[in-house]
This record gives sequence, C-alpha cells and structure tokens, in this order.
Amino acid sequence: MGLHAALAVHPASGHGAAARIADTVAARLRPCADRLDVLVANTVEESRALMRASHDAGLDVLIVLGGDGAAHQGVQFCADHDVALGLVPSGTGNDFARALGSPPDASSAVTKLVTALEDGTRRRIDLGRTADTWFATVLCSGFDASVNARANRLRWPSGPHRYDVAILAELAAFRPSPLTLTADGTTLDLDATLVAIGNTPFYGGGVPICPAATPDDGLFDVTVIGAATRLQLLRLLPGLRSGGHVTHPAVRTLRARELTLTGPGWPTYADGESQGTAPFTVTCVPDALTVVA
Repeated sequence: MGLHAALAVHPASGHGAAARIADTVAARLRPCADRLDVLVANTVEESRALMRASHDAGLDVLIVLGGDGAAHQGVQFCADHDVALGLVPSGTGNDFARALGSPPDASSAVTKLVTALEDGTRRRIDLGRTADTWFATVLCSGFDASVNARANRLRWPSGPHRYDVAILAELAAFRPSPLTLTADGTTLDLDATLVAIGNTPFYGGGVPICPAATPDDGLFDVTVIGAATRLQLLRLLPGLRSGGHVTHPAVRTLRARELTLTGPGWPTYADGESQGTAPFTVTCVPDALTVVA
C-alpha cells in the first residue's frame, strides 16, 4: 500500500500566510503520496474531526501547515494515534519547526520535507506530558507565561518582536513569587520569576530559553530565574536571544524526567497554549512521537 498523507491547513496562521500558500504546498506534496487529503479547519474541533476521518482511512503522515499552535494540535493527534508528523512552518514563532531543523521559510521547508518523504526518513522524539496534554517545545510558568498571554493578545507588531513588546509591558506589573519545585524527588522552595521546562530549546519566536535541550535524551532541561529585580531582568533580556542568560547569577539550570511545580496563581503555557495555573506535574515521555525529518 502506498503513502497516505494529509495536509492540515490552519488558514489564520501567520496572519493568513497558511491560507495563501496552501494550494502551492499541496501541489508540491501530491507527487510524494498515493493519497493526499487537504484538511482545512478554522477551529480545533473541526481540525480534529477531519484528522480522525483521515486516520480511519489509513493515514500514515500528518503534515501541518501553520504555526506553533497548529503544530501543538498536530502533536496531540499524532502522539495519540501513532501517526508521523511533518511540519511546514507558516506562523509567528515556528519554534517546534526550528527545533527540528526545518528551514524558516515555507518553500525551503517543503523542499526538505518532500525529500524526507521520498526517502522515508523518520525520527522518534520525546514529548512532555502534563495532565492530558502533550507538548513538544517548552512549558513555561510565571513571568514568561504572562508574556506569552500578552503576546497572544497583541495585534502589532508581527513576528518575534511581538514577544519583545510583551516583555516590556509585563515588566510594569512584575513581582517575583514563591514556588515549590520538585525535580525527580528533590524539592526546592524559592522565590522565583519564571520556570521554563524544555523538551526543545526555543520559545517566543526563537528565544533559546533552554539552550541545551534536545528531544531525544529522555530528560527535560529546566531554566529557573530566581527573585530578580526589574533592573536585573532588563539586563538579562539581551542575553536571552543568544542563550547567554544561563550564566547569570539569578539563573539556575537543571535536568529532570519529572517535575512538579506548586505556586500561588502561577500562569502556565505549553507550546504557546494556555494550561491554566499551577500546581502541575510534567513528565518527559521518551520516543512519544514520530516526525518526518
């Protein structure tokens, strides 16, 4: 039996970029598959229904055309149904695609994806699990989660600079908060600014918050920024884009398979999607997802 693929299109991704290139991407993918379903959905519920229908017909590979939000939905489906996932980035951050080595522009990403499909190249990677949700990139809690929430509300500017604007806006309301962090049985009680739990390095449109994280070692890389002042945070910010923040005295890093965070009202985001507030427990699940890469 030949390859059965589906292209999941999220038209709103990248301020409409996904919708504009969907036909071109589909045309380039069709020669690689014996069957290609094009799944265009405007809601999570509609997207999942279309994915289930393709799965019932023998789906082998789901290719997501969109940003990190669309990729997050693809991860949920593929991990739960043992379907391989491919990505064509066309969103604002594209952090999961970046971590997998995908070119930043959609055209080059499709070229690389076509080669992988033709060669049958697959890779197994780890995922994070919290409650009933998978995540592929970073789960963040505290200041950076508040920044993520604000960035999602902003309509200007577009691209990674939206996160920079959100950071400056959130500084005005910033206060460190107490938390308890348990990592593989070791408990830390501290006042902190943020906790980032990385399966892969990037969030916020290319910020390597957990620069050493790799999605195939069975462990999270964790970055904790302690009770930094506003001035200390401002001095930290330039180093975020280079990964240099990990050498700052206010920053602590560790590695763990399972973590529990308890703190009053700490907002939490995973793959850029809200997960409510602490407390929460996260587990690194080895080899949970197959990717076309």
